Amino acid sequence: MSPLAVHCASAEDTARLARCIVGIVRPGDCVVLSGDLGAGKTTFVKSAVAALGIDEAVTSPTFTLVHRYGDARRSVVHVDLYRLERTGELDDLGLEEARDDGAILFVEWGDLVGDALGDALILSFAHDVDAVHTTGAPVDSDSVTDTRRVVTVSARGERWRGRWDRVVAALRTEFGVNAVGGSAVGG
Repeated sequence: MSPLAVHCASAEDTARLARCIVGIVRPGDCVVLSGDLGAGKTTFVKSAVAALGIDEAVTSPTFTLVHRYGDARRSVVHVDLYRLERTGELDDLGLEEARDDGAILFVEWGDLVGDALGDALILSFAHDVDAVHTTGAPVDSDSVTDTRRVVTVSARGERWRGRWDRVVAALRTEFGVNAVGGSAVGG
């Protein structure tokens, strides 16, 4: 199975992607979000929380590391690991307990801790530099302010292996995406 590349031309496309993913996630799932500052990670989480029917203001947990939304029936834990100083601090955040209690985890900068988060759906956000600049000139991705993004979707672990076909079908239906090569589901 191969990762999928989803082209999001706007914040609304990012919201569409969030609605697709929310239709597949289950209590206890982890969704890892990676990408540069301003790549769309928090925008995705805002849309996912709304799609889950949780009516709360979503903000980036950059300084607090963890925000919790919802209630006992439907719970989201939004994590930002950008300021995590060492992997050992991960245990102090109570993420395993939250998963065990049925929360859905959305972890920004989760790529910084490697596989420490276990089975996960992985969304890697990048500015769509090719769509933004068609002049052929070199582009500094840090200077891109356009809303167009490419989100590479992959997964790791048994928890996602059984649902990967649903992920592929949902994204192909909604966005017409194609596989981009490589293994999407790691063990």
